Amino acid sequence: MNPHDIQIRAVRWHALPVQTRLPLKFGHETVTSVACARVCLTVSRADGSRAEGWGETPLSVQWVWPSAVPYEVRFKAMQDFCDVLTEAYAQFPAQGHPMEIGYDFIEAVLPKLLQAFNATLPKGVVMPTLAALVCASPFDLALHDAYGVVNEVPTYLTYQAPWMNRDLSAYLTPAADAPQVNFSGKYPVNFFRQPVETKLLAWHLVGGLDYLTLAEAGAHVLQDDYPSSLDAWIKRDGLKALKVKLRGNDAPWDFARMKQIAEIGLALGVELFTADFNCTVMDPAYVNGVLDRIKAELPELWSRLSYVEQPFPYELEDYPIDVHSVSGRIPLFLDESAHDWRIVRLGRELGWTGVALKTCKTQTGALLSLCWARAHGMQLMVQDLTNPMMAQMTHLLLAAHAPTIAGVETNAMQFYPEASSAEAKIHPGLYRRQAGQIDGGTLSGPGFGYRLNEIDRNLPAARMSSPA
Repeated sequence: MNPHDIQIRAVRWHALPVQTRLPLKFGHETVTSVACARVCLTVSRADGSRAEGWGETPLSVQWVWPSAVPYEVRFKAMQDFCDVLTEAYAQFPAQGHPMEIGYDFIEAVLPKLLQAFNATLPKGVVMPTLAALVCASPFDLALHDAYGVVNEVPTYLTYQAPWMNRDLSAYLTPAADAPQVNFSGKYPVNFFRQPVETKLLAWHLVGGLDYLTLAEAGAHVLQDDYPSSLDAWIKRDGLKALKVKLRGNDAPWDFARMKQIAEIGLALGVELFTADFNCTVMDPAYVNGVLDRIKAELPELWSRLSYVEQPFPYELEDYPIDVHSVSGRIPLFLDESAHDWRIVRLGRELGWTGVALKTCKTQTGALLSLCWARAHGMQLMVQDLTNPMMAQMTHLLLAAHAPTIAGVETNAMQFYPEASSAEAKIHPGLYRRQAGQIDGGTLSGPGFGYRLNEIDRNLPAARMSSPA
């Protein structure tokens, strides 16, 4: 038995409510508040030593579960599913490295839990896989953190032998048309960025409801210490990269929005842009039409357009749209669809060329998707779920190790900056973008290096706890 192996002993989770200072539009829905699920997970080793690990993810209902079902019903269901997961993780008997325990839980337990849970919901209410993964992610993150803490080592240094008992061939299968790919003897560390980058280009999110100029904001300028318009954000933070949320069902509006933002951004020194159609498109011709018009009419924007993100529906298996015509024009990245490496494999077959990684779909799953995608020549980004507080730390750690095409998306400081005020005192570079960059260099120590003992964060009572 590997002396570093761990087993879960106790689990609890806390719901931290957060209110946005500005609304954030996701497709057909708008976010004005969120609850972050913060999980504490106790593990032990064979020698009897114990440690706690922590993980956190926003339960972003509108992103993970777009539906006509009332928000309150979906929100309650996700919190209730976190209660279910608390008991399930506490009772899971597996021992090993967190990649092994996490993978076995996600593969063998999570689908059955979701199926049984959905059977208890009102008629017509069905929690999707993506929502279940987001609920599971803080538990999975806490597992990875706990392993590093109990073994007194930074977790990212353990994604290799002798810490891991299984190499990547135990999890991943190469694509049929890639005989050169072999995962035997390979570990996640073989696919990480070398060297690790703690200071990264910061992508700013331009939401569909965002004011683009101070003049446009007019009387709606908020009387706080933060900008209320795109131009003000660019100037304050020295932004160089903008991710633009589009409608995906109104081509003239989408083109006009890109044009407006490019005119403002280019004049203020922005160098890179990307377009996010928010999963609302059903026909590649729509995206191609917008792209072709940008190329013809806005050549400077076209030369700086890095990629297009997830224009098509979430469920790739239900909507296997051939997207080669889009990716032949510009890199095309999976986001909401990329539940795991198998979906990434299907996406590659359909013509997708990149993957947007997110810790909110579990640390275990994000690392496996990273490895599979890199092995097959796909590009990577690390995208935000508007991660505040602790969630921002693991988000930036993934981006520091993932060889992205350019930096990381980070936008919690736009929508709820004060939520992270306690953490920002210890990790200021994580919560304030400066000179167009974000800096995670203060993360240090075992596990994910949160330095929680230095952070003055009062947690609400645990919503659900398992006995130790």
